[in-house]
Amino acid sequence: MKIGGRDYDRAELARRAGDLGAAGGVRAVVLDDGAERGIRALEFRTGAGLGFDVLVDRAMDLGTAEFRGHGFGWRSATGFRHPGLHEYRDDDGLSLMRSFSGLLVTAGLDHTLFTAEVDASQYRYPHRTTVWNGLHGRVGNIPARLRGYGEEWTEDGRCVLWAEGEVRQAAIFGEHLRLTRRIEADLGGTEIRLIDTVRNAGFDPTPHMYLYHVNVGWPFLDEGARYEVPVERTLWQSDSVAEQGVSHVEMPAPQPGFVEQVYEHRVVADPDGRARPRLVNERLGVFFELEYDTREFPAFFQWLHLREGAYAVGFEPSTHHVEGELAARRDGTMTFLEPGEERRYHTTFRVGALAG
Repeated sequence: MKIGGRDYDRAELARRAGDLGAAGGVRAVVLDDGAERGIRALEFRTGAGLGFDVLVDRAMDLGTAEFRGHGFGWRSATGFRHPGLHEYRDDDGLSLMRSFSGLLVTAGLDHTLFTAEVDASQYRYPHRTTVWNGLHGRVGNIPARLRGYGEEWTEDGRCVLWAEGEVRQAAIFGEHLRLTRRIEADLGGTEIRLIDTVRNAGFDPTPHMYLYHVNVGWPFLDEGARYEVPVERTLWQSDSVAEQGVSHVEMPAPQPGFVEQVYEHRVVADPDGRARPRLVNERLGVFFELEYDTREFPAFFQWLHLREGAYAVGFEPSTHHVEGELAARRDGTMTFLEPGEERRYHTTFRVGALAG
């Protein structure tokens, strides 16, 4: 592994430091002030300029993230709000907006996208024949059961920093879905690997929708930064695109009164089925890249939120199209997991310096 421009193996690191933490590692902390108070977090440092936090009590999502001193995980005014303060039905289903911050906000497990009231007759409870779902579902504000974290040496000589937890979304006479999430980063590396498994642990067919809201903020996002995505065709765009006419490729400075612009693109994948959209900042000489499997996430949304004070761009791989759950149920594309059935998702977050 390369640390500080020099290659080291396990023995050479041990000769120089009695604790691997001198090079990098994973440390457990608890946030202790304001709306964040009480949130368990894991601080990852790879020793190659990449550092990020895993928010254990927020579905093991990714919070702050930086590369060589430059932040790229979006920091909104909400902070990383404790899930105990979250009220799911607040703000007419838009309560996510009161806790929306960080590099990764996971949406699901049974619902994503817009608010919808849908049939729940499969649960066979006469007093709850329908279920109401708010924007992007419940999972992002459910604490995980932490299974473990630390550092592991592999047979090929790599040191892998890792954490694993389980998030349980369950209700009596309702869904019982479990998300097992493993997060990995190599010591000396500049990428984050996410391996998610969603399983129907109940005994009824259960809806499943899944979306990653990957949010990059300043200073990686800045005037002149370039959003690169291999688009075959744009399938849908919000009305604000035509009304504002702001480019979705060349990023402007923060805009007064900007209305979010959203696009659904059909993305060109590599022969292996992987797509790699990215944000490039030539002034800083850095890039952020999201690599995902288009067979796992057949839809992709581009989110531009370029308003003053809330400046961010989003990369959103999704299992379903932008019209949401009601449309998916109507056209037969809605996913139902049978008892014991599971889906797996393999995604990489990558940062680096531009060549030259």
